[in-house]
Amino acid sequence: MQTKHSTSVEKTQPCSLGEVSLTSAEAGGLGRLRCLAKGLMKCNAAAFRKKNVYLHFLFIHCRMWHDMIYVVLSFQLGIEEMLSRVWDSQPRVIKFPRRHQRGSSASGLRRQKRDWVIPPINVPENSRGPFPHMLVRIRSDQDKDVGIRYSITGAGADQPPSGIYNIDPISGNMFVTQPLDREERASFHLRAHAVDMNGNQVENPIDLYIYVIDMNDNRPEFQNQVYNGSVAEGSKPGSSVMQVTATDSDDSTTANGMVRYRILSQTPHSPIPNMFTINSETGDIVTVAAGLDREKVSQYTIIVQATDMEGNLNFGLSNTATALISITDINDNPPELTVRTFSGEVPENKVNVVVTNLTVVDRDQPHSPNWNAVYRIVSGDPSGHFTIRTNPITNEGMLTVVKPVDFEMNRAFMLTVVVSNQAHLASGIQSSLQSTAGVTISVQDVNEPPVFPVNPKMIRFEEGVPAGTTLTVFAAQDPDHFIHQIVRYSKLSDPANWLKINRTNGQITTMALLDRESVYVKNNVYEATFLAFDNGSPQASGTGTLQIYLIDVNDNAPVLIPREAQVCERARPNSRINITASDADADPNVGPFVFELPSFPASVRRNWTISRLSGDYAQLRLRIPYLEMGVYEIPIIVSDSGNPPLSNRSVIRVKVCPCDDNGDCSYCAPIKTTHGWIIAFVCIVHHERMVLLFVVWMKRREKERQAKPLLIDPEDDVRDNILKYDEEGGGEEDQDYDLSQLQQPESLDHIINKPAGVRRVDERPVIAESQYPVRPTLPHPGDIGDFINDGLRAADNDPTAPPYDSLLVFDYEGSGSTAGSVSSLNSTSSGDQDYDYLNDWGPRFKKLADLYGGGDDD
Repeated sequence: MQTKHSTSVEKTQPCSLGEVSLTSAEAGGLGRLRCLAKGLMKCNAAAFRKKNVYLHFLFIHCRMWHDMIYVVLSFQLGIEEMLSRVWDSQPRVIKFPRRHQRGSSASGLRRQKRDWVIPPINVPENSRGPFPHMLVRIRSDQDKDVGIRYSITGAGADQPPSGIYNIDPISGNMFVTQPLDREERASFHLRAHAVDMNGNQVENPIDLYIYVIDMNDNRPEFQNQVYNGSVAEGSKPGSSVMQVTATDSDDSTTANGMVRYRILSQTPHSPIPNMFTINSETGDIVTVAAGLDREKVSQYTIIVQATDMEGNLNFGLSNTATALISITDINDNPPELTVRTFSGEVPENKVNVVVTNLTVVDRDQPHSPNWNAVYRIVSGDPSGHFTIRTNPITNEGMLTVVKPVDFEMNRAFMLTVVVSNQAHLASGIQSSLQSTAGVTISVQDVNEPPVFPVNPKMIRFEEGVPAGTTLTVFAAQDPDHFIHQIVRYSKLSDPANWLKINRTNGQITTMALLDRESVYVKNNVYEATFLAFDNGSPQASGTGTLQIYLIDVNDNAPVLIPREAQVCERARPNSRINITASDADADPNVGPFVFELPSFPASVRRNWTISRLSGDYAQLRLRIPYLEMGVYEIPIIVSDSGNPPLSNRSVIRVKVCPCDDNGDCSYCAPIKTTHGWIIAFVCIVHHERMVLLFVVWMKRREKERQAKPLLIDPEDDVRDNILKYDEEGGGEEDQDYDLSQLQQPESLDHIINKPAGVRRVDERPVIAESQYPVRPTLPHPGDIGDFINDGLRAADNDPTAPPYDSLLVFDYEGSGSTAGSVSSLNSTSSGDQDYDYLNDWGPRFKKLADLYGGGDDD
């Protein structure tokens, strides 16, 4: 039945659903269901429009009826047989929709009829073919007028996954080319197109929805093959244990994907075969009976089955998994001692010795708080000599001595011990009487060493007690009262060897003078160690320490530091010498000290003064404003505060030297005498006079040489008239002199280039020259002495002024010397010599000009 400009489904064998007319071959209940299924697959929208409202409602729920009929038929015929029957029927024809118009009122309004929604195309998954298999036929009403070309687009056709569906462009037949898998793709959305031979669109595209019908082709899969759970022993029925989960890839909205659980087996069967049950829908495993006991069964193994089709064992697919249920321990078994009485022995004076081991039995989980034993001594040990430690491996109680026992005090002990678990007992469990036991301990006697009653022993004595003085009796006692033994003594340590001990009675006697200031005395205490030993078997010995506190006596005089110092020759505010007194004695035989200068020699108190700054310090300074340079030995008397006091006369060497503006002492060579500056001044004047005479002589000799040659009788030649006597030296080697070392060098380059420490003593030092004082133009008569003293001081401190040492260096007068012989100074030599030039030298040389000049004598 067709209607123009409408979408309809053509049926080659129409089924009158309104009247539900059946053929004779389809009579019966099963025939009716088959006819209804075929009719629902082949019905079209036009047929339903012609039926009553009830049939229209039936079409809307066509998919629901279709699925229900499939389920019903699957129980009798099987899924594949039913689908094959549906596919064997002729495919339907799908036409492009048209909009129909019909007249309305005179106003010219027209009402359009609604288009039918094209029903979806259902394709079963895993079809065996043959392929390609025709699904539907697409047709346009205009194919009679023009040539039409059909095509489909969308995922599955020209888009990935492409090639699953295709269409004959001329006939419009649409095919599926391969089996489908709903678990990979459950539906397809395609669009059908109709164009003319020129490619112009003839019809509006229509939407095609293809649904893949699910088949029960997947078994349920457990997330884990083995599940682990636990439940405490003694749990009540209904206690949760664990949950197992299985999933099915089939459609979960259908029976194909609905999974149900059940327990197949339980191992072991104790106490009953069905100790657990499982929720068929959620997979929760719970207990269903009491009597779980870890000490009897510690683990159960359960095989769980998951089946789809809502657990139907005839049609559903199944899978299994293993559930391991561990029974956890509770403290329902108290520990029990294996015997009621234990015994042991212990030697006296020993600690950390195990007397005996207490054995215990506990059936709870080993090495857990429910199994770990805790031991306690409840009576028999008021002094705390023993304790019980638990062996973590065997759970035994190790009864150990922690405080030495004395055989002379206690020969035996009777202890009462109890044992419990680290964890409390579970509720309702009573403690056993076997958790209490007695322990008998015997004490063994051993030879104990002698003991000094007071150790260390302190005694007090004054230092300086003479040798042979009895200090004390340092005796030891033997603890073995039941055995008579003899004790002897010997010295073990005596650093200064001051003491001796009587071997029999322990009397201590001095062998030398006790000195508190000895290096062996620390904090006034001298310490010595002695040994006491008995004649037991084996021999035992003990040590004792004697401490002698030495009381100080005033037996050490104070001393002064420093021993040497320097001070400025002129009294200045900062020119002071700080003196410190020290005493080896102790308080009160030390400071405050008394410092004073002796009355002899008188110059000490006349030139110096001393004042005490504090108990241990004093200050020495000049009393007079000026003291000549030199080294002075200043005696100082210092006394301590002892009773009676001790005094000491100490000498401090003080170097008096000139100081600069800052009060710092400048360079000052050692001075042997306090009047050295006078001798130095005389030496300088004499040296200048000798130089003057030598210059006069050189002038005279030069004039004589120019006047006539030197004619001297060889016998009168004093150069060779040196008398040589026996030499007491080292022979000829002593006569080899290097006279070049006595020559004054013309240049100082060789001195400058010499390494440090290599220099001739007669060479001029290469250092800056000292600054000599400048004499004023009009000096005051009172300043002459100061000027001479300043000049003398500068000359003494000038290392560049000749002589550089005690050696006077003159020019070498050997061969080739420009100087003449000194024999020409003989006053008896003949010849005229003009000395008038001496008058030009000033009034100081007038006397020489008168003696050697041409004038008359005065």
